[in-house]
Amino acid sequence: MNMTILKTAIVLGLLSVIGPVAIDMYLPALPDIGNHLTATTAQVQLSLMAFMAAIAVCQLFYGPISDMVGRKPPLYFGIALFIAGSIACAVSPSIEWLIVARFIQGVGACASMSLPRAIVRDNFTGAEAAQLFSLLMLVFSISPILAPLSGSIVIAFGDWRLLFWVMTAVGVLGLILAVVGLKETRPKHLRTESSIGGAIRGYGTLLMDMNFVGLSLIGAFGMSSFMAFLGNSSFVYIEHYGLNPTQYSLAFSVNAISFFAVSQSTGYMVKRFGLQRVVRWAVAGFTSSMLLLAAIFFAGIDSMWVLSGLMFVAFGFLGLVLPTTAVLAMEEHGEFAGTASALMGTIQMVLAAGIMGVVGAFQDGTAIPMVAAFAICAIAAFVLTQVTIRTTVTPVIGAPAE
Repeated sequence: MNMTILKTAIVLGLLSVIGPVAIDMYLPALPDIGNHLTATTAQVQLSLMAFMAAIAVCQLFYGPISDMVGRKPPLYFGIALFIAGSIACAVSPSIEWLIVARFIQGVGACASMSLPRAIVRDNFTGAEAAQLFSLLMLVFSISPILAPLSGSIVIAFGDWRLLFWVMTAVGVLGLILAVVGLKETRPKHLRTESSIGGAIRGYGTLLMDMNFVGLSLIGAFGMSSFMAFLGNSSFVYIEHYGLNPTQYSLAFSVNAISFFAVSQSTGYMVKRFGLQRVVRWAVAGFTSSMLLLAAIFFAGIDSMWVLSGLMFVAFGFLGLVLPTTAVLAMEEHGEFAGTASALMGTIQMVLAAGIMGVVGAFQDGTAIPMVAAFAICAIAAFVLTQVTIRTTVTPVIGAPAE
C-alpha cells in the first residue's frame, strides 16, 4: 500500500470524524436530553436536524472559498467555530438554546466534513482516489462504532452536558492535527483562477451536468437511509425494543462495522471490475436488502434481530456505493474540486435532513416509519443508477489528477 495514500487517509479521516462524533456520540443521550430540558421527541430531533442543515448549507460557501484561498484557512476557521459551538451546547439552559448552538456547531463541523473530498481530488483520481476514499471511510467509520459507546460511558459518569465538553476536546485535537499534519493542496496559481463569479458559474455547470447530479443523488439517497437510522434508531432501540444506552450503542456499532469492512474492498473491486459496474452491483445489493427488510416488517414481523441483520447487509453494500459514486461524480471536475465537493455534500445533506425530518414526523414508537424510509431511499437510488450509470463516460483508471 502506498504510504502517502495511507498517511493522507489517516489525517483526513481523523479530521472528517469531528462532525460524525458530534452526531453519533450524543445519540444515546437523546431521550435523556428531552427529559432534562422538558422537550418533545420532535424538538430533540430538531437539534440533530439543525446540525445537519448547517452542514448542508455551509458547504456551498466553504467549497468555493477553499478554491480561492486554499484548503487550510477555512479548515482552521471551521474547527475553531466547532469548538465555540460545542461549549455553547454544553451550557445550554433550554432546548431552544441547544438547537441554535447545534447549528453553530454544525457550521464549524462542515469544514472538516466537506473539504477532505476536495483535498483527495487535488491529488488523486481513478482507482487511487477510490482507494483513498475507502481508507478515509475506514477511519471515518470508527466514529459510529466507538462514539455511541463512548457517549453511553460518558453518560454513566456524568450527564449529557459532559458529552459536549468531550466534543470540545475533540475539536481542539482536530485543530492541532490540521495545523501540524496537513499540507496545503491548492496551489496559489490555481487560486488566482477562482472567484465568486467563477464559483457561481461552477455551480451552474455542475447542476447542468446530469451525470454529476445523478451520481450525487445516488449517494444522497444511500446517505439518507443511514441518516434516517441515525435520527430514529435511539428511540426505536431504547424505547421500543427496551435496550439500555450501552446495548443500543453496541447494536448501532454493528452496522458501522459492516459499512467500513466492505468499503475496504473498493480499491480492488474498482481495479477488477471498473467504477460503474461496482456502483450498479452495490446499489442492487443495497436495494434488495432494504426491500426484503420492508417486506418482512410490513408482513407483521417486528424483530430487532431481523432489523439489525438486514441493515448489516444493506449498509455493507452502502460502503461500496458512497466512495465509488463520489469518485465518479468528481472525476471530471478537478478544476473546481472544492465547489464540486460542496455541491455534492449539500445535495446529500439536504436530502438526508429532509428525510430524517419526515421519518421523525411519522414516528409512532415502532420501526415501521424508519424501515419505510429505507425502502423508499433504496428504490430511488436503484432507479437513478439505471438512468445515470449507462450514460456516464468510463474514466481512465489511475489517470493523473489535474
